[in-house]
Amino acid sequence: MRIGAYSTTPDSTHIVLSQCCVADRFPNLKSSTLTLNVSVFVVTHSLDELLTAASAKFEIAAKRIFTSQGGEIDDIKLIRDDDILYVSNGENFIHTNKILNHNQLSKNSEWITLNVGGKYFTTTRNTLTKKEPMSMLARMFTETENSEHAIQPSRQDHSGAYLIDRSPTYFEPLLNYLRHGQMILDSNVNVAGVLAEACFYGIEGAIRILTTMLEKEELQKEGLISLTRKDVLKAIMSTPINAELRFQGVDFVRADLSKLDLRNINFKYAIMHHCSLAGANLSGCCFERADLSHANLQGAQLVCVKMSCANLAAANLHSCNFEDPGGLSANMEGVNLKGANLEGSNMAAVNLRVATLKNAILRNCILRSAVLAGADLECCDLSGSDLQDANLRGANLKDAAFELMLTPLHMSQTIR
Repeated sequence: MRIGAYSTTPDSTHIVLSQCCVADRFPNLKSSTLTLNVSVFVVTHSLDELLTAASAKFEIAAKRIFTSQGGEIDDIKLIRDDDILYVSNGENFIHTNKILNHNQLSKNSEWITLNVGGKYFTTTRNTLTKKEPMSMLARMFTETENSEHAIQPSRQDHSGAYLIDRSPTYFEPLLNYLRHGQMILDSNVNVAGVLAEACFYGIEGAIRILTTMLEKEELQKEGLISLTRKDVLKAIMSTPINAELRFQGVDFVRADLSKLDLRNINFKYAIMHHCSLAGANLSGCCFERADLSHANLQGAQLVCVKMSCANLAAANLHSCNFEDPGGLSANMEGVNLKGANLEGSNMAAVNLRVATLKNAILRNCILRSAVLAGADLECCDLSGSDLQDANLRGANLKDAAFELMLTPLHMSQTIR
């Protein structure tokens, strides 16, 4: 607040009060940073009257008056003509040049200081804006003018740091993620807390990473820890060649078991969705009622497998081999292959009775003597496949594609 004073009579003084610089000097005061009103107050010989008038004018509890040099006025007689005075509600005096210089640095400097829950973090504008351009922090400090996504920065404290009323413990890992792209948490930091902060700031990349970490942590608490490639290799190496290896009901979610020799292992009821079994030898394995949805089995050996009622929805079985030179059939009765890709697979004599193959891709497959009785082949693409002697009795062939068939499909193969 600027106070200009001049004398008109020996026993009274007119004080000119203008609302100016209040927010710059005392940021906690409820006031504007612009000069909005100028008023003249008649003050006799009482400092209290001046403070009362200032309080009423600027809607604050005015308690202290300072000169432009920071000296506190405690007597009305100390006021002289053309003095520039400042009033506060009890705060100490802050020099104008320091505030102006700091504000100028805050506006133009590449370095930005954040006051998060009372803890200071200093970083660069580039760190806050480049990696996650649609996050709250990026939108607050972007230098792009007239951006439709830009938002007004938060208020600043007495040192010019931007105030954010959030947890500093959970904010620090997010700031480090914006710096180097890795989510590194100390052992005493709660993943759920960091995830909540990531959602608040809108840091999408961190949200995805933390969600996966939280899911894994919850599985560990429930004792449902997914086995890894290392665990499987240890089990294989410690099991005699003539002994049966059992992984019944075991969790292999997202495990990489590609190119391993897993013959004759019991995976019944195993949880293997999104698991990689590409190029693996799975001959003689039992996958009854196992969950292999979205799994990758491209190029796998599936000779004589037992997959009755297994879930292979949206799985990738491109170029797999099911045919046994000895004549034994792979049993996939009642299997769910909805949306699965079996293109180019050798499925001779495979048993797919009452299986679900809706929207599945079976282009260029060898299905000689395969049993597809009662199977759901709606919208299934069988273009270029060999269906010689295949049993399609009672199968749902609605909108199924049979272009470029290698052998003619006889009506006797489809009649009940």
